[in-house]
Amino acid sequence: MSNKILLVEDDQSFGSVLKDYLSVHAFDVELAVNGELGLEELQKNEYDLCIFDVMMPKMDGFTLAEKVKEINKNIPIIFLTARNMREDVLKGYQLGADDYITKPFDTELLLYKIRAILSRSNSLESEEIEQFELSKTSFDSMLRQLKIGDQEFKLSPKENELLKMLFLYKNEFMPRDLALKKIWKKDNYFTARSMDVYIAKLRKLIKNDPGLEIINVHGEGFRLVVKS
Repeated sequence: MSNKILLVEDDQSFGSVLKDYLSVHAFDVELAVNGELGLEELQKNEYDLCIFDVMMPKMDGFTLAEKVKEINKNIPIIFLTARNMREDVLKGYQLGADDYITKPFDTELLLYKIRAILSRSNSLESEEIEQFELSKTSFDSMLRQLKIGDQEFKLSPKENELLKMLFLYKNEFMPRDLALKKIWKKDNYFTARSMDVYIAKLRKLIKNDPGLEIINVHGEGFRLVVKS
């Protein structure tokens, strides 16, 4: 069963193109052309994720998000905007946004982010899983032990947490900012550089298993790919 997405975008041409793109990738998308119609749609039907333009007539995206959170506080929201003002970004996240994307944007990146957000709840529900088996690799996050073939490696605490997130998101996009906030508790230049160092270490270890690969995704995150 495909995930249902509510897209609220007052630029009907752009909205139709984006709806068609997401539909091609197996999402069930409903397009509303202003905030009031978007709210009506959400009051009638259930959705797995919302995508709201910020600047809209009748009701802007921020106001719509506030009303939506009163109906369902757990529904994920992505804001789209032509404005890249720090105040707007902060306001979006304060309203509980899962992401804030500035136009123009790469539609493939949006697709990765949608999939990551939708899979996040399942991954978080599975966080109690401590042992993983992929390809020729065994990973015990409780013991911080990685075994690839007949080689064994003891991981540092941060290497362990980062690899566990990658395993939980296997074959899916794992956002950089999510990993930084969860593991480092901060998302800034210094923590980002630190994470890159740990990713490089993990990538070097994972290379011992030809069936696995850690790849960068548009500089926005990573994927642990399990090769067929």
